[in-house]
Amino acid sequence: MLLHRTTRRVTITEEGERIYEWAQRILQDVDEMMDELSDVRQVPQGTLRIISSFGFGRRVVAPALSALALQYPQLELRFDVQDRLVDLVNEGVDLDIRVGDDIAPNLIARQLAANHRVLCASPQFLARHAPPKQLSDLAALPCLVIKERDHPFGVWQLHSKEGQHAIKVTGPLSSNHGEIVHQWCLDGQGIALRSWWDVRENIASGHLVQVLPDYWQPANVWAVYVSRLATSAKIRTTVEFLRHYFQQHYPQHEPTASAVGRGD
Repeated sequence: MLLHRTTRRVTITEEGERIYEWAQRILQDVDEMMDELSDVRQVPQGTLRIISSFGFGRRVVAPALSALALQYPQLELRFDVQDRLVDLVNEGVDLDIRVGDDIAPNLIARQLAANHRVLCASPQFLARHAPPKQLSDLAALPCLVIKERDHPFGVWQLHSKEGQHAIKVTGPLSSNHGEIVHQWCLDGQGIALRSWWDVRENIASGHLVQVLPDYWQPANVWAVYVSRLATSAKIRTTVEFLRHYFQQHYPQHEPTASAVGRGD
């Protein structure tokens, strides 16, 4: 018997747990066999389970995977977006494309691109509120807060040439979706901390203005996977493809102090 059934719940038996573990090992062996065949044929193939966060996954990762699928049609890509950190082993995920340098030491991480977040606001907002001159000014200004994955809500961890800083911010609007916060920022609702990739065109066009440019938040992009996949041909091919894709479409941009509200 594999399951215990009652009128209120169903639980797996000890025999069921063992069969489940065996099945997982069989599937893993099949994946490894396909990887070895891929090495021989020099053509990556098989299923690849990939995750990323909501906004970044839709805007950036999904187009990259579309390009990957065109170049390697024998790969079967299963892409999910999540607003939480996922246990790669227990949830059967092969590759996590994530933003941020806080990565568990038991995982393998390959940097795909260098990126950072900047503080910005619309000209309309800055016409109603004096631009912040120092970091502590943010505490008294409406800020647009995003909660994504495991980041502390309402606490912005920022870097400067002096070191690292943490500032508690508040505001009338918050969301767990970056694109919503981005639009609110364009609408003049407050100051946002957004990826340079997302706001570079808005800043160039004058629809947004970078504030406190001496402060930024690292937002490097990583491909993260478990150690047993270190020799996987399809992982290796996918990571290299994504690395070149990001280099081509998202050139590196260093934090700059050429905007308003220097934190001198």
